Amino acid sequence: MNNKSIKLGHIQETLLLPLWGRAVESQKENPLLIDKTAVKIVHEIDYDFSTIAKNIHPLTRLAWVARSLYFDREIIKYLEKYPNATVVNIGCGFDTTFERIDNGKVIWFDLDLPDVIELRRQYILETERRKFISGSVFGNNWYSEIANKEQVILFLAGVIYYFKEEDVKKLFKEFVDHFGSVDILFDYCSIKGMKISNKKVLEQGGMDQKAKLVWGINDINKITEWDERIKIINTMPMYKEFRKNYPLLKRLGMMITDLINIMSLCHITISDKNDM
Repeated sequence: MNNKSIKLGHIQETLLLPLWGRAVESQKENPLLIDKTAVKIVHEIDYDFSTIAKNIHPLTRLAWVARSLYFDREIIKYLEKYPNATVVNIGCGFDTTFERIDNGKVIWFDLDLPDVIELRRQYILETERRKFISGSVFGNNWYSEIANKEQVILFLAGVIYYFKEEDVKKLFKEFVDHFGSVDILFDYCSIKGMKISNKKVLEQGGMDQKAKLVWGINDINKITEWDERIKIINTMPMYKEFRKNYPLLKRLGMMITDLINIMSLCHITISDKNDM
């Protein structure tokens, strides 16, 4: 990218990719997802999206939309059960899930590194129920911000594959050690998917090579071997539930992508309670 006005770290800059993807989808004639905030930011922010628009494959853009739809659905289901729950959006970037699923009661925290939160504040406002936390998920400071420890759901959109496996294990353990019981949503790559994403998405999208994905897993069920407290609620290939919305040629591309296990979505719970 030739743009120099956005001052973000190498990995943090990748937040612009899904932002653009949601904005493009929102402006289609029959969008699967409407994200007015993403459209507004893309139009207002001083950033040149031309490299992204030119080089990002339509299936990649649709993956960002599918991920948002999945997370929206899972969080809405959780809030139907626990209307006053706490949601923590880890590595929030310019994510706007709150705007789409707010039930008027949820307590929401958007967590990201200081440079991201500083930029985020220019376009998205905090409210009484929606607060920003500036810092690393690996720091312990943010836990003290969460008053409700009983009904908590965390989600990491486009985040977890930037961590090494040992760091993911550490993070999951810290989550349950702190909350006792917690639901977690995340997207993940297979090892092949990680390699493809580094080549076809980050490199061609104009991102710095230092922003490469570093963790992939072929069988997500293996994470239950990390800790007996981990239980998988559901997992599915990225496009599985959304292929029907597209014409045959795109459906075939999505089906092939799902069959070779490029990207997937997952909802787990980790609990130290006896009813696991």
